[in-house]
Amino acid sequence: MATGKPQLLFVHGIGGLRHTATDRRRWLEALAAGARDAEMADAISALTQSWLADVTFADYSDLFNRRGAQGEGAGELDGQDVSFLVELLDSMLEELAEQFPLESSPQDARVIRDARFQLDAAIQGRQAQGAGDIGRRLVGVTTTMLRLPGVRQAAQWMNGWAVLSQLAQVGRYLDRRAGKAELGAAIRARVLGVLDPARPLVVVSHSLGTVVAYEALHEYEGAVSLWVTLGSPLALGAVVLDRLVPTPASCPARVASWLNFWDRDDIVVGRPYLADWIRPSRSGVKAVTERVDSRGLWTHTATKYLEHGTVARPVIEALRP
Repeated sequence: MATGKPQLLFVHGIGGLRHTATDRRRWLEALAAGARDAEMADAISALTQSWLADVTFADYSDLFNRRGAQGEGAGELDGQDVSFLVELLDSMLEELAEQFPLESSPQDARVIRDARFQLDAAIQGRQAQGAGDIGRRLVGVTTTMLRLPGVRQAAQWMNGWAVLSQLAQVGRYLDRRAGKAELGAAIRARVLGVLDPARPLVVVSHSLGTVVAYEALHEYEGAVSLWVTLGSPLALGAVVLDRLVPTPASCPARVASWLNFWDRDDIVVGRPYLADWIRPSRSGVKAVTERVDSRGLWTHTATKYLEHGTVARPVIEALRP
């Protein structure tokens, strides 16, 4: 049985280079705001002063910096990047089309139709073009997607190429080819290396971090009292789901409880499908999914999710003795 002071682990998602101490503070402040929203003000100091748990922000962003995390342009995407992004954008547009049907959201549906037309044109011209040319066409797709009012507010990205280059990180992490799988292994080692399996653990993961956490927790030998996934692409069609290890996808065996939160305006998530498409663990634990609706801009950020009382409450309760 795990004993001692609990560990709270934050696992970030796609993006540029991080500043570990700054991001740890921001995530904790957002979680404290969520505690206030949940009417658990007595937990705020315990969280921010690390009395309640030892808090670690697992930063692996530098491992993606092979081309410059802030400066990757679509012209620098290689063939494997492009292949993955075509599948990923196809899945994202399919889900957006379900979310914004023509009869109820005609303006949004037209934007999605335009993006679909651009993606189909890129696919059709794929044989005659190099990866750079197709990459530039895919930038057009993501630029069009950012015309969706909800998506424009949800995304912290300022333009289409920024969306594309950061989404490519998901494919690079999941690349299992010889000579490429080392990146994923190094990221998981970075995450697991900060943990003590003898002590209780709560994991809060976001975006690509939920994919990293999925695979890392399948390797972890300690007890996990709660795993929270925010804005997760785990069930974003076969493009992610079928690449997970182990497969078929199932809840990690040492996880006692799994809560998944998604926002309607978050373009990266697999929405409610995650609970249906990922099998329970041998002990019967599976994802319990709940929707949250964020206000303002950049709803895909982890801090937006953590500010919700429905997200913060179970994290705090899992950390308390």
